Amino acid sequence: MHTYEVFRQFERNHWQLGDIDFGAVRLDLVRPEYVSMAKSGVIGESNVIAAVHGFLNEFVDDYDFSTFAVVWGYQEVQHHYAFKSWLNAVGHDVADGRVEAMREPYAPGTTPSATLATNVISELTVNHLYRRLASAVTEPVLRQILTSASVDEAGHAREFIHFVKDRLARRPDEVASVLETLYVYTSDARIRHPVSVFKSNLTELADHETIDTAFELFLERVAADGELTELHDKIRRVFGGITDLDLSTNGRVRRALAEAIS
Repeated sequence: MHTYEVFRQFERNHWQLGDIDFGAVRLDLVRPEYVSMAKSGVIGESNVIAAVHGFLNEFVDDYDFSTFAVVWGYQEVQHHYAFKSWLNAVGHDVADGRVEAMREPYAPGTTPSATLATNVISELTVNHLYRRLASAVTEPVLRQILTSASVDEAGHAREFIHFVKDRLARRPDEVASVLETLYVYTSDARIRHPVSVFKSNLTELADHETIDTAFELFLERVAADGELTELHDKIRRVFGGITDLDLSTNGRVRRALAEAIS
């Protein structure tokens, strides 16, 4: 099974929470926006439990991917605890009730391929976000967490790409749902992520940082001119590789979708 090799690589190379020296946090370098960033990370990453729940229910006939979902979930929980530990080290926290509000699982995607495609987009997006925020953060421990998490997200994107390609090879009838997903998430000048799309209206988070807080900080303080467009272009290129279609612009995505459903 494919996930056996993924698991073996995880055993050999993955960092551990114990590798991070939270006693080395430079309190003199902590800024309010760093605290907001970490709280956003705690909330965003806490959605992993809902996601794993959904994966295991939707892919009940796919042991290989279900195994990957468990390995992926472990790493995402580690991100959650890393951000939470950093917050504790600087005298902040996120109340358990806010985290628990993220527990409800997602509804299934329009197809399993669409679900996988959504996660390709989310991993590519968060990989970029963490990497660029790390380049702007001066507090070394938070920078270490962001850098390590970014590397993880790149690996997660690679594996979700593998599984959606494998799924489409067996179920080419689901290509249209993948193209629709791509268009929904990249058709305008916003960062769209499943957590913000499906859980932005939770009353428990009405006055609290969410994953969108990190997106806003990135766009306002870190992103270069045109960087969001470049990110969307990259995502479309990845989907072009998945589907063997020219998806280099939104117009081409729309045309490919129209042809797929005709």
